[in-house]
Amino acid sequence: VQLQASGGGLVQPGGSLRLSCVVSGRTFSAYDTAWYRQTPAKEREFVAAMPWRGDRPRYTGSVRGRFTISRDKAKDTVYLQMNSLKLEDTAVYYCTVKSNSGPIDKMSDYEYWGQGTLVTVSS
Repeated sequence: VQLQASGGGLVQPGGSLRLSCVVSGRTFSAYDTAWYRQTPAKEREFVAAMPWRGDRPRYTGSVRGRFTISRDKAKDTVYLQMNSLKLEDTAVYYCTVKSNSGPIDKMSDYEYWGQGTLVTVSS
């Protein structure tokens, strides 16, 4: 299974970016998906997740109301729309998927990870 993330870049505070993650080579029919982020000073942290079944995404508190996770099942692509970006959103963002059941915000359950895409929020 390969995950290819893209869409990162440099943006000013208050700006927007949309990250994409294309999933390929999978052998399972359904998967939960999530975005995590990491900076050199912090451990990898949960950002947002969406289950395969249902339509109830979950967000970490600091991005709720500003970020939106979505998915195009036909294209096997996951998105993270990021609005009202803040300096503290600067990080490498990783997409990840899992085929097992369980909480969608439990990092250790995720099986496959993309290479990460850098988001830099700076004036």
